[in-house]
Amino acid sequence: MGGINLPNEYADTAIKAIDEKSEELRTISLQIHENPEIGGEEKFAHNLLVSYLKDQGFDVTPSAYGIETAFVAEFSSKGGKGRVVSFNSEYDALPGMGHACGHNLIAISGVAAAIALKAVFEKYEIPGKVKLIGTPDEELTGGKIELIKAGAYDDVDISLMAHPTAINGSFYHLLALGSCDVEYFGRNAHAAGIPWAGINALDAIVLAYDSIGLLRQQILPTDRIHGIITNGGKAANVIPDYTSGKFFIRGRTIEDVRALKQRVHKCFEAAAEATGCTKANGAKDPKIIWKDDLFDVNTNIPLAERYEEHLRRFGINFLSKNEQGNVSRGSTDQGNVTYVVPGIHPLYDIKPPKGSGNHTAGFAEHSKTEVAHEAALTATKGIVLTGIDFLIDDEFAKQVRDSFNGGHHWKDLM
Repeated sequence: MGGINLPNEYADTAIKAIDEKSEELRTISLQIHENPEIGGEEKFAHNLLVSYLKDQGFDVTPSAYGIETAFVAEFSSKGGKGRVVSFNSEYDALPGMGHACGHNLIAISGVAAAIALKAVFEKYEIPGKVKLIGTPDEELTGGKIELIKAGAYDDVDISLMAHPTAINGSFYHLLALGSCDVEYFGRNAHAAGIPWAGINALDAIVLAYDSIGLLRQQILPTDRIHGIITNGGKAANVIPDYTSGKFFIRGRTIEDVRALKQRVHKCFEAAAEATGCTKANGAKDPKIIWKDDLFDVNTNIPLAERYEEHLRRFGINFLSKNEQGNVSRGSTDQGNVTYVVPGIHPLYDIKPPKGSGNHTAGFAEHSKTEVAHEAALTATKGIVLTGIDFLIDDEFAKQVRDSFNGGHHWKDLM
């Protein structure tokens, strides 16, 4: 890869635009943080961001692509049609935990990035367009999947976003994920008087859970299975006729996840057979509902390397690419996007207290601090400068495209 060829005036304009909006963006971040909304219900955040972006001169579409809490904000350069750089804003919270994944920061990062690129377009009229996509419901169902299906990324050349955590890097491995809701149906009976007349749906969900626990010994060390029982019955003296659970299956690749899903599915079916929770025994067959898969992040190497190059200018240090790649983290629907267009999903350190990583109360509290805000804006500068490189440097843009190996793969896997 060649070095950074970004003219200083472009970088200076972008950075200045972000810095000038810092206080306004912090106010928005805190408002979203103080009004947490779970996926699909982010009306406050949606309306707040849409209103602000309209005031900043963007062409804004609320409730975009038929999704109530999605939006699109676009700005095209007067310099003519060029490449399209897209950023994502997430703003959903975790159920019962608020912004324990820092999506208030991701929300303003996308907005700041779009504002910075707009400032460059206005001053220098380089060809191109910026497209900010408001992407709801990352945590619960992977809202970007519906946006992909609706065509939100069809006109996009690259997709850039960054995520707060406790480390810095573009090459950490973000896992593919399959999720499942399972329900078992039995027959009630008095647990003391005539328990033999019942069909115990709790036995079925417990047996499924235990079977999966035993399965873990025979899965890849990079695979993960975790789940909860969401309904275990209503009364201890009644044989439960209904139970349910929710399970996640993760692996380093979507192929690994789909192979493991078949084995987990058999655990669910076998538990129903063993406990009599089937139609053949006078109950109902179990409902085993697999949802849309989240793909592993297909990191575009030139984009990721360029992002890290830019952030080193701000004093950010990184482990080597290989060291990062040996570490697996969580999962994200941005993975699906990176199989549609070249993209990255780097992680940045907001310096949470020890023991307060993502999805903890401590992380939720820390994501509203000034330290977290400054870290978010620094990471934003990295994705913006990378985006400008892609717009103005034909050789770099070709390297990005040539290294992309996702489009055909995505269609094969759907």
